[in-house]
Amino acid sequence: MTELHIAIAGAGGRMGRMLIETVLAEPDARLAGALDIPGAPSIGEDAAAFLGKPAGVAIESDLAKGLANSRFLIDFTRPEGTLRHLAYCAEHGVKLIIGTTGFDEAGKAAIAEAAKKTAILFAPNMSVGVNVTMKLLEYAAKNLNIGYDIEIIEAHHRHKVDAPSGTALKMGEVIAGALGRDLKECAVYAREGVTGPRDPSSIGFATIRGGDIVGDHTVLFAADGERIEISHKSSSRLHYAHGALRAARFLADKDTGLYDMYDVLGLN
Repeated sequence: MTELHIAIAGAGGRMGRMLIETVLAEPDARLAGALDIPGAPSIGEDAAAFLGKPAGVAIESDLAKGLANSRFLIDFTRPEGTLRHLAYCAEHGVKLIIGTTGFDEAGKAAIAEAAKKTAILFAPNMSVGVNVTMKLLEYAAKNLNIGYDIEIIEAHHRHKVDAPSGTALKMGEVIAGALGRDLKECAVYAREGVTGPRDPSSIGFATIRGGDIVGDHTVLFAADGERIEISHKSSSRLHYAHGALRAARFLADKDTGLYDMYDVLGLN
């Protein structure tokens, strides 16, 4: 069994801690590094101190120190941080699993370019359940392509900084692709005032932020006389962490290339 030497970015955050706990629990994985932003309260602490059983890995802000013993970096942080990590990983051959959302087109292009130098798995949602849901949405959209209005509703905790969520946008892209549309041209992200009748070719988005909601997504296909709803609701970040470990295993024998969870799950 190949042991996966993994570093975690954002090690002091909620998702970072969930990833650390998951890596420590997996027999084929070893926590080899931990990163956080300069000045974070966690810098210098043992990465597993919150579990009451130190792992012997200090949280670092210096990339060279934090990634010195790692072959993989799992990154669920923010675009600016991920892009900084991306450049280092590409230069030093560290494989990267990116669950960060909110990238602009330039950021996505930088990820694609870095994948020429190292193996990268980039997915807005690492959950196996969410990715299977995406496949269901593709099938539904192809068969509900006439007479159905499509709306995507997502809800997350009060601390999430980007909207709509990366998962909701990916759902929109999957549906638009199945319908032969370009999401950039048919997406509607806000409605207020006198908007006029709904454009039947549009895909609408609604965003909810509040409390500690981990992540809920519902796609509504609404026609005259019936509604079809396809939903995925998260009550824990654990399934994101398990998906990220599955992604690392997938990348183990890859040297370069850009992949997503469809590749991991054989859904392409």
